Amino acid sequence: MHDNTAHNGPLWRQAIAGAQILFVAFGALVLVPLLTGLNPSMALLGAGVGTLLFQALTRRQVPIFLGSSFAFIAPIIYAIQHWGLPATMGALACVSVMYFVFAALIARHGVAVVHRFMPPIVIGPIIMVIGLSLAGTAVDMAMGKAGTTIGYGPSLLLAAVSLITTIVISIFAHRFLRLIPILVGVVTGYVLAAVLGYVDFGKIAAAPWFAVPQFVSPEFNLSAVLFMLPVALAPAIEHVGNVIAVGGLTGKDYTKSPGLHRTLAGDGLGVAFAGFVGGPPITTYAEVTGALTLTRNFNPVIMTWAAVFAVAMAFVGKFNAILASIPTPVMGGIMILLFGSIAAIGLKTLVSDRTDLEQPRNLVIVSTVLVLGIGAFSVKIGSFALQGVSLCGVVAIVLNLVLPRVRKD
Repeated sequence: MHDNTAHNGPLWRQAIAGAQILFVAFGALVLVPLLTGLNPSMALLGAGVGTLLFQALTRRQVPIFLGSSFAFIAPIIYAIQHWGLPATMGALACVSVMYFVFAALIARHGVAVVHRFMPPIVIGPIIMVIGLSLAGTAVDMAMGKAGTTIGYGPSLLLAAVSLITTIVISIFAHRFLRLIPILVGVVTGYVLAAVLGYVDFGKIAAAPWFAVPQFVSPEFNLSAVLFMLPVALAPAIEHVGNVIAVGGLTGKDYTKSPGLHRTLAGDGLGVAFAGFVGGPPITTYAEVTGALTLTRNFNPVIMTWAAVFAVAMAFVGKFNAILASIPTPVMGGIMILLFGSIAAIGLKTLVSDRTDLEQPRNLVIVSTVLVLGIGAFSVKIGSFALQGVSLCGVVAIVLNLVLPRVRKD
């Protein structure tokens, strides 16, 4: 273990730096369970223990905090509707297998193997589908058509205030606030909802201070597992990008030491733990990288502190009751921006690669994947179904391998 205590001051200062990291990651960390109906305390427990497992495997060399992955929001909502919560958790635990497979491939063949099967032309449209496939759900939540008894008018008002606040903060705010636009948006929407009488404070008052989180025992359903596995492509690629980005910041090449295969396997261990206890899969957090850029404190020990605080928060019952009392339209307003921004990341993947859409092969791959994904196309054989992101992943990889590279005019 590398101990950077000397140049980062006393223990209390490290603890405060750790608390700040958790605060920066916090909005996104609890947002995923709030949007998907999972337990926020399990998300905190999964992120805290997952980060500690990651640190154990990478010998605490990399200043990275792992939190709930946004890529799984749409697939979790879909899977719970179709297969129920235990089967969804089983499928999420199995997602870790993909991380171990990627880690083994990279350990054996180097990073080039990822680029061969998953170049930007494959990844871009898949990420866009992850964002856009549940656009309807976000809109229904914002309009008060799902998960709430609040009427159409007040729902629109709450959603609009949350959305506009988040947009204004992310564009016009300075330094620290700009790191937490989602948190500010949710708090503003929540305060307005409380003023209008749409928050039930009785449940918060009745909740105990200390509560052991409710564990969900996973079940294993092949259709659910196969539906969820390809979703791991997006966070695994995001992981690689983030590890390289943090390395650029600290001036160290983490792909060599501790090695990309170790960081991926560490992330996979965390994902497995989160799935087995009932939390969402975890991934590297760009928000935390943003905080490192501002604070210039690259000591991995502060991530240990952040992880310990996250585990402690998981056992505060009052805190979970407050999160559970946030009205659905408030979250709907936030989701409009989030799902769109995930799709925009997919678009950015294509733009950064300068993908030429005048080439018929590229146009065919992108257009086929987008329509199959957004239109919710599915292939059913008996009880087995291939649909959503998994279908898009298979189609994109096959088309990319089969279609000839450049047209001979």
